[in-house]
Amino acid sequence: MHVITEHMTEEERMSVFVERIETGEKIEADDWMPEEYRQTLIKLISMHGISEIMGALPEKEWVPRAPSLYRKLGIMAKVQDEMGHGQLLLRVVEDLMKPYGRNRADLMQDLFSGKLKFHNVFHMKTKTWADAGIIGWLVDGAAIITQTNMLGASYGPYARALKRICAEEVFHAQHGEAIILALAEGNKMQRAMIQEALDRWWEPLLMFFGPASKETTGSSKQDVTIKYKIRTNTNEELRQRFLSKYIPRVLALGLTIPDSTLSYDESSKTWSYQQPDWNEFRKITRNEGPFSQERLNLRRVSYDNNAWVRRALAH
Repeated sequence: MHVITEHMTEEERMSVFVERIETGEKIEADDWMPEEYRQTLIKLISMHGISEIMGALPEKEWVPRAPSLYRKLGIMAKVQDEMGHGQLLLRVVEDLMKPYGRNRADLMQDLFSGKLKFHNVFHMKTKTWADAGIIGWLVDGAAIITQTNMLGASYGPYARALKRICAEEVFHAQHGEAIILALAEGNKMQRAMIQEALDRWWEPLLMFFGPASKETTGSSKQDVTIKYKIRTNTNEELRQRFLSKYIPRVLALGLTIPDSTLSYDESSKTWSYQQPDWNEFRKITRNEGPFSQERLNLRRVSYDNNAWVRRALAH
């Protein structure tokens, strides 16, 4: 085991740190870590955590409108799980924020001010029951691909939290798939409902993984996370993995992918597809998406209304 001591220079500490992650050692909350590594983790995990919480809101809207008691119970359980994931991740990121004297209350204020972002897919409207199925099946399917990519993350607390979260996300994806399969076996109107939802959600799903390269956004965030072994694959590699897994499943249901340019190259084993509107993606990240402000306002009202609970727990 590599030990970093207070007598080491900054260069020596960095050398040992790099050796630790290169040999597969896990970094823990109280270990020395470079500022870039800590800041990268804070941004990544806080966005992941707040996205779990904000991501429960689109499905929460369908709890009272689910078509049966069985479906209500299923989506209620899923919403509870997502909120639990958020709380778990915010607890992980709180440890990283301690040196700055910040906690989860600060993160909530960052969310309300627009400093802390949440995932692009959760800025979308949910118009029909099929949307609940698409979110569970394809959005959570995309999340599983990105999160399993970080199961071996060099930061131990995050890797351990992801192990539990990914296990539960598998059930969420199965829940969404069950909704879609039930609709697909229904009447013509129900099948049309799935296709209409897929048409609206396809571009947000492509955006889910982020731009392919820093040239698109001027950001090299994915390069930093790979450098520090927080994750292993690039945005585009993850998107290709999603396309390879789900396109055959979507087509098997007799649905149409809303992209006339879509094709598969056998030699390179990659999909060619119409690029989503990355300008729209940037608008969404500024909280200018179709339902951004409504979701933020709902979260803000809930946070304010329950302030008395936080005060009671503090005493």
